[in-house]
Amino acid sequence: MTHELSQSMQAQFEKLQARLNPERLQNLLFSLTDIHSPTGSAGAACQWLVDHLAAHGIPAKFLPFAGESGAGLATLQGAGPGANLLLYAPIDTHLEGDESDYPWTGPAPTVDTQPRAVREGDWVYGLGSSNPKAMVATLAEIMICAKEGGWELPGTLTLGFADGGMPVDIGARQHGGMSNGIFHLLNRGGVPDFCIVMKPWNWVYHEEPGMAWFKITVRGTLGYAGVPRGTPGFRSSIVPAAQLILDLEEWLPQYTARHTSGIIRPDGWISAVRAGWPERPAFPSAATEIYFDVRVNPRCPPAQVRAEFADFMATMHDKHPDLECDWEMYGSVPGGSTDPENWIIQSARRGWEEIEGRAYPEQPDLLGGQTDGSLLRALGVPTARMGWPWPAEGSPLEVAEGLGGMGATYIPDLLPCARKIMYAVVDTCSRPRQETVCTDNS
Repeated sequence: MTHELSQSMQAQFEKLQARLNPERLQNLLFSLTDIHSPTGSAGAACQWLVDHLAAHGIPAKFLPFAGESGAGLATLQGAGPGANLLLYAPIDTHLEGDESDYPWTGPAPTVDTQPRAVREGDWVYGLGSSNPKAMVATLAEIMICAKEGGWELPGTLTLGFADGGMPVDIGARQHGGMSNGIFHLLNRGGVPDFCIVMKPWNWVYHEEPGMAWFKITVRGTLGYAGVPRGTPGFRSSIVPAAQLILDLEEWLPQYTARHTSGIIRPDGWISAVRAGWPERPAFPSAATEIYFDVRVNPRCPPAQVRAEFADFMATMHDKHPDLECDWEMYGSVPGGSTDPENWIIQSARRGWEEIEGRAYPEQPDLLGGQTDGSLLRALGVPTARMGWPWPAEGSPLEVAEGLGGMGATYIPDLLPCARKIMYAVVDTCSRPRQETVCTDNS
């Protein structure tokens, strides 16, 4: 059986591409970026996009949950017995966009870390304008193009977007994050045959890591700056924590090397250290807390990572007999993998080859970034992750160092990815479902 596009499919693909409108995409992205949507409070952005799609004649519904959170689901119903393909991206931003972000994000605000949209030529700036809002806007543009072209393919095309996609846990907003939004969406009628997740990097990934979060609390005693060093009964918690951090920094690369396989490189980073009172520097703290995230290969469950870290901590007690501490794994999401021979992976790669004009590489760049795709795969939905070159280069405005690319989008960079996804949409939804979906009876 050939998997090349038939003449009629090719015509449908070209028709879909011809409707791609960069100006409309930029306007949509600008409007969406201008709606502040930190994790746990992205309901307004979801509702706005639902209304926007409905204004284009696309049936869409808002799925509220957890206070100001929400998700959205739009559907173009198939004309026959074809597969249901979900295009998905999260919609919440990783930062708060206010004074609480500083100095932790850098010395001063930049245009890409502020929850206000700014347009400069073909660029759109603002908190989350690239990740995740450029992804949501691009998928919405594909949906609008499909509607304008008159959706008459056998398969059903759905678009999903949700709060809670960022790898955070916002306790003040009912613990938004950790993929709680996609779980809500799937539980309310959003389960498809296949899914394409749009996220950065110009490859087609069939698997993604999960993550495990750990907290170590190093114990000492409450002290006082007026007490001489060596006073019996006082133990610093901060100095032993500093030594433990150095040991942990040696262990993390070893963990990564042990668990790098497939296309996954599960790195780990110490992310926060907390101790005492800045307003009471005369009183050294009796506890110092260390927080870190390690990524989890799909072939290694979070429980195994926990066991390996327990072994590391046992060696630390042997190495530092006076060390007093306790620890916990306080967050985890499993990694997820889809068979690389699955239809949606192969279809997405054909789309990649069609637009790139070259063969898909045997070994793309290794991946460490976690998305809602991990949970989709873990819940049994065959999922392909597709993206675009990131971060964008040549910004005319100054952006933050490090992850400044999350708030700076160059619209022309998105268009090749949109075309690749359009190919997979036509390729998947033009065929009878039994030709694409593996069932127990097939």
